[in-house]
Amino acid sequence: MGRRGYALAAVALLLISGCRSSTATEFRPGAEGAGDPYFPKYGNGGYDVAGYDLDLRYDPAAGTLAGRATITATATQDLSRLDFDLAHLTVSKITVDGVAATASATGNELVVTPATGIPEGRGFTVVAEYGGTPGLLENKTLGNGGWLRTRDGGVALGQPESASTWYPVNDHPSDKATFTLAMTVPDGLEVISNGVPGPRATKDGWTTWRWSEAAPMASYLSTVVIGQYRIGTSTHGGKPMIVAVPESLPENGPAARSLARTGEITDYLASVFGPYPFDANGGVVVDDDRIGYALETQSRPVYGSTFFDKANPGVVAHELAHQWFGDSVALTRWRDIWLNEGFATYAEWLWSEHDGGKPAQQQFDTTYASTDWTQPAADPGPDRIFSDAVYERGALVVHALRRTIGDEAFFRLLKTWTSERGNGNGDTAQFIATAEKVSGKDLDTFFTAWLTGTTAPAL
Repeated sequence: MGRRGYALAAVALLLISGCRSSTATEFRPGAEGAGDPYFPKYGNGGYDVAGYDLDLRYDPAAGTLAGRATITATATQDLSRLDFDLAHLTVSKITVDGVAATASATGNELVVTPATGIPEGRGFTVVAEYGGTPGLLENKTLGNGGWLRTRDGGVALGQPESASTWYPVNDHPSDKATFTLAMTVPDGLEVISNGVPGPRATKDGWTTWRWSEAAPMASYLSTVVIGQYRIGTSTHGGKPMIVAVPESLPENGPAARSLARTGEITDYLASVFGPYPFDANGGVVVDDDRIGYALETQSRPVYGSTFFDKANPGVVAHELAHQWFGDSVALTRWRDIWLNEGFATYAEWLWSEHDGGKPAQQQFDTTYASTDWTQPAADPGPDRIFSDAVYERGALVVHALRRTIGDEAFFRLLKTWTSERGNGNGDTAQFIATAEKVSGKDLDTFFTAWLTGTTAPAL
């Protein structure tokens, strides 16, 4: 290259350099919500969490919680700062990739500003040391959720949000992540959480319990139960089966007898929905009048004791069905909650028939006759996500679909949906597309009438 060539090359380099500087990375804050129209402030934007690793200590006498959360994530945009959901608790120290960051609280939002921006696509690790007195998230319409101090310990439980009352979290089911917990409590108390139990260690009057859930989990499905419990540990299908009943309830009472059927019910549901999706199974009963519900916490549902005035395997079938519909295949947006509750309610009908009770068709007929058809099953509105329209009408949709496409296609559809969407998320449009693919039928008219119509569909 001659001297003129060098000069032209230098000019070219200057031009290229100028272009690069004009398109320098523009870091910006992540959104303070996940974009769900029902709950605009739930969750956050700008990153995707891979895993939560919690090392906590709970003092039931003082009602205080303290410890460290290690959160691994990937930036989905060029981040200047990011939010986590965190209620009632205060962060004392925070780092991003080992470098000190700043943290500030605005309501239930924890705002984290790293020392430097995080480029899109880059993995990063946030370590937060925090503590305080955990409490509930009050919701007069949907019910309170979060951390509940009990007479002998504490419980973290609730839907549609709860996790933010005990660790920094992207608290929306669209961002599923793995979960590990080391919870240290005074000797003599038990700790039950999600997944597979790990080794316990005791020192100076305190015991550390370890649990891990390796499958991605929506944050509201995480739980911890602390108190005086009889824990039964066995193996079912080659996987740990852990059931826990409070010492305050009879040793062989209706709660214990109902949970004892967990393996049997799981095996039946697996024959309908496909292989059980997690590495562990079981259930926990909580004896506290303030918890009048059951929740499908992943791999280990939690049941309020009020369900067990007598043996009640139906509620066990409902919550176990959620392990497929709602847990393994989680919601993308809360408007599609009928996909969780409609299938779980229908699982109760199937189990009843299998167990010698009412046939599913009879339950369909009874429910059809008493349903308020002015209320849609899909997109019910944020104040009605736990309404009969979601549960009962949702189950009617499922059985009517079975009648429309036939048993062979219907049961193949259930296994196709849970296998193709397992460990992920799904929505109504995707379910309809899968149903049409499996059945070979155009089902738009059917779903319009049964899911969102305001008059009783023709039988």
